[in-house]
Amino acid sequence: MSFQRQPKEVSPFVAARKIDEKISFTRNDHEVQGTIFKILEQSVIVEISTEDAKKINVPSNLTVVSHKNYTVI
Repeated sequence: MSFQRQPKEVSPFVAARKIDEKISFTRNDHEVQGTIFKILEQSVIVEISTEDAKKINVPSNLTVVSHKNYTVI
């Protein structure tokens, strides 16, 4: 037996997001800019530069950012 997934309401802010949209967020006291790579329910996966990845101490140029923690450029 399986349960059907209930549709969740998406906020207008999240619904307006698009792939390749430019965003800005702060991580480890560094202001970082990147492009949206994938949109998830609670967050986005963002592609950032290799230099920014080193600054914020992440192993990849992809990072996850909550919808609450970024602004659209």
